[in-house]
Amino acid sequence: MIYHVTYPSEGLHVKGYLSLPYGYQLPEDEVRQLLLGKFSSDTYPAVQLNTPLHSTDQDFTSKKWPVFIYCRGGIGNFGKVRTPWVEEFAMHDHIVFAPSYRGTEGGEGRDLFGGDDKEDVYSAVRLLSELPFVDPDRISIMGFSRGSINAAYTAHTLPNIHKLVLWSGVSDMAQTYEERIDLRRTFKRVIGGTPTKVPEAYKDRSPVTIAGELSCPVLIVHGTKDVQVSYSQGEKMYNSLSEAKADVNFHRYEGLGHHFPQETHRAAITRMFEWITASTGDAESTSMYS
Repeated sequence: MIYHVTYPSEGLHVKGYLSLPYGYQLPEDEVRQLLLGKFSSDTYPAVQLNTPLHSTDQDFTSKKWPVFIYCRGGIGNFGKVRTPWVEEFAMHDHIVFAPSYRGTEGGEGRDLFGGDDKEDVYSAVRLLSELPFVDPDRISIMGFSRGSINAAYTAHTLPNIHKLVLWSGVSDMAQTYEERIDLRRTFKRVIGGTPTKVPEAYKDRSPVTIAGELSCPVLIVHGTKDVQVSYSQGEKMYNSLSEAKADVNFHRYEGLGHHFPQETHRAAITRMFEWITASTGDAESTSMYS
């Protein structure tokens, strides 16, 4: 069951999606009470979007749940949260939260492509950690495409992130500027100029910059034929993490692009959650997969 929610971030009201684990269904009023003061209020109540086809009689609040945060790609209204992905993630016994980022889907502020909008993810993690049915020590985060910027910096900034996944992820924004000619005008407008003119702004949006400072295990997922975020960006992040002796794994998908075919996508999600739920040190090592 997915809810469209509103929560505070640096004085702004921003939007997101929260899903209960697959099969759990609660009355809308009960969910609003559970989320009151964090992701629901009298002014901005949580809104139920769908009802699961399968339901369980188990008490949702009888345990503390792990959380999976999905940081979407794109910018503004281009690249909205993919709610079918939220549903797929929720099938793996996690609460799922997907921030929309400020300035989108009715939220206040402006999406700055890994700028101040990173705070929207930090705020979500802090609020989720305070919910009585959440295990604050098992909050994992995945960034897809540009979302890898927000996810990596969240893992860097907040010490309680359990595991980090960078899926088809941007690791070097200056490289992205050079490769994505179609987005250069957008980058100059949103970031404030070119990598030559404002190098620090691009550096502050590049996960490779902080690779050596990440303390949680990291999984990189990337297709070798990705033309939107080149496979070399995944390699660059992996190499930087390896040089720093980090706990890092690489799921390499031979011949695949930015988005995987549906069957492979589902298998990749299952494989990702197997890595997330494995005990530290038990996860598979660097591998090839097609």
